[in-house]
Amino acid sequence: MFYTSLERTGAGYFDFYLMHNCGGERTKVFDDFGLWDFGRYLKDKGLIRHLGFSFHDNAKALDELLTRHPEMEFVQLQINYADWDSPSVQSAKCFEVAKKHNKPVIIMEPVKGGLLASPPDAVTKILQAADPTASPASWALRFAASQPGLVTVLSGMSNLQQMDDNLATMSQFKPLGAEGNAVIGRARAALAEIQGIPCTSCEYCMKGCPKGIEIPAIFSAMNRYLVYDNLESARGNYKWVTNSGAPASACIACGQCESVCPQHIGIIGELSRAVEMLEI
Repeated sequence: MFYTSLERTGAGYFDFYLMHNCGGERTKVFDDFGLWDFGRYLKDKGLIRHLGFSFHDNAKALDELLTRHPEMEFVQLQINYADWDSPSVQSAKCFEVAKKHNKPVIIMEPVKGGLLASPPDAVTKILQAADPTASPASWALRFAASQPGLVTVLSGMSNLQQMDDNLATMSQFKPLGAEGNAVIGRARAALAEIQGIPCTSCEYCMKGCPKGIEIPAIFSAMNRYLVYDNLESARGNYKWVTNSGAPASACIACGQCESVCPQHIGIIGELSRAVEMLEI
């Protein structure tokens, strides 16, 4: 795959080469197939100038990984204001770990898959009151790009209007500053007040689940609809989550999960609701 990419681009070498989707059980694949050594080999040959990886896991796992592999020169993280204090994504904590290891960061998902381009009304009102001329997406981009120690910020776009908005935001970039960060803080607080499933991703529920259902990830997909009112995004995320794992419909209502949930969530009922809403 690497040599195919090199041939198709005709670049001769890559300035930044990123190994994709490290974290969780996937890290073992990197270890078992010698991907770390292969990356170093390519760098020693001059085919890569800077070697790094994208990461989807918690801050503790990132700290352990960067301690084991100090040769990694950058890391790509999901950073946005909605996930900044998220117990599952841990944007802020992961960002602090990268800083601790002196690794520059490439930011992905600054607009949270488009959800922050059309946030709930309570959030939109806060952002518009602060600056009626700025789009919600531009606020999200500015929050991400205002963080220190970045390589770049990645933002997916699906039409010309979104591209124009992103270009205007970044070509005339203004860091948020104290006032802007206060606005984002209020927007984040407004999001937190919207009633979603109050899962903290502690994963106690998963340890005794006989079907191996990834309950926190399914609840995260559910919250894309409950909090952001975006059913399409919720279904897409649910499909991705359950692509390699058991769906919500695999639940046998044994109740082991509910007996250990610190938040006292009615997990069986919520999984049943997920089946109705997200399994199509």
